[in-house]
Amino acid sequence: MHGGYQVFLGLDVGKDGHHAVALAPDGKRLHDAELVNTEARLRQVFDKLARHGRILVVVDQPASIGALPVAVARACGHQVAYLPGLAMRRIADLHPGNAKTDARDAYVIADAARTLPHTLRRVDAGDETLAELEVLVGYDDDLAGEATRVANRIRGLLTQIHPALERVLGPKVQHKAVLELLSRCGGPVGLRKAGRRKLVSIATKNAPRMGERLVEQVMTALDEQTVTVPGTAAAEKILPRLADSLRDVLKQRDQVATEVEGILDAHPLAEVLTSMPGIGVRTAARILLEVGDGTAFPTSGHLAAYAGLAPVTRRSGTSIRGEHPPRGGNKQLKRAFFLAAFASLAHPPSRIYYDRKRAAGKRHNAALICLARRRVDVLFAMLRDRTPYQARPSEHALAA
Repeated sequence: MHGGYQVFLGLDVGKDGHHAVALAPDGKRLHDAELVNTEARLRQVFDKLARHGRILVVVDQPASIGALPVAVARACGHQVAYLPGLAMRRIADLHPGNAKTDARDAYVIADAARTLPHTLRRVDAGDETLAELEVLVGYDDDLAGEATRVANRIRGLLTQIHPALERVLGPKVQHKAVLELLSRCGGPVGLRKAGRRKLVSIATKNAPRMGERLVEQVMTALDEQTVTVPGTAAAEKILPRLADSLRDVLKQRDQVATEVEGILDAHPLAEVLTSMPGIGVRTAARILLEVGDGTAFPTSGHLAAYAGLAPVTRRSGTSIRGEHPPRGGNKQLKRAFFLAAFASLAHPPSRIYYDRKRAAGKRHNAALICLARRRVDVLFAMLRDRTPYQARPSEHALAA
């Protein structure tokens, strides 16, 4: 954040109210009191502090409970930023005392804005497209977690009553054909009772190419176990319900993805992001929410460090030397880059780089992180120049 501010207002936001501390450039307290979370009261405090000069409003949570203060501050014409939680906790350790109060947190936020402006992040809440994306992507994350929970429950039940069947259906548990088999037939008893012909009819309707092969694998797995494990009868009743629940969740995710794509298309950077191999609608939306237009990062190294992809050098005399994976960073952004790197393995240049790292002795995850770090450089240049991904001539030759 650039300088020129006469008031640094730190807001420790809460559900019912906030605590506000305003500091002058020399550290003098201009305001220190609780603040009711209403538009009228927020405007009153902003107008009162505006008499001292330009205001920088800094919050510790720009979304959810902090959305109203951010919106009101922008409506009043004030610049808004936020202090990430990890940075706030580290800065708080530099202040005397161990108490954890709203007043102390608000002071830490205001003082960080005054003395450590490089720790702040810009708030893009004024962009309606990003605000809508934030809501939809957050809901999609909730649905993804629920889908994982239900899928794990299905796999757990199958492992308990028929491990061989789980080895066949478990890895494909979110496929429409598998969910339809479980929904209509239940567990091993129901599948065996339905018979090969009915199973083929159900499977091929939802998976024309792999339906018959899937049924053959199911029948082979059923023949591997003749004993009935206690709890099988109950599992036969629960598995169809779990399959229906998972199918509904996945259907909702598809609907949300369509809505996200519709909103994303209206953003000028959507075409730039999705042009890069491995970046789909969901990943592009997450990157856009966390990075914005990329102007907050001076170099690609800063962006990589923010995402937790840049190695951290640790040296102490002659006993400790080397570079280690960072433990911090933006977890959601790191996950987005990691998944995009995994999806890009079908892209020949990305695959070659990944294979080279594996040949150098790196494990799968480490090689993917290296690939993700390299792709950050490319993505940063794309955002900086506002240009879609362009394959080099050598990449065209590899693809051919």
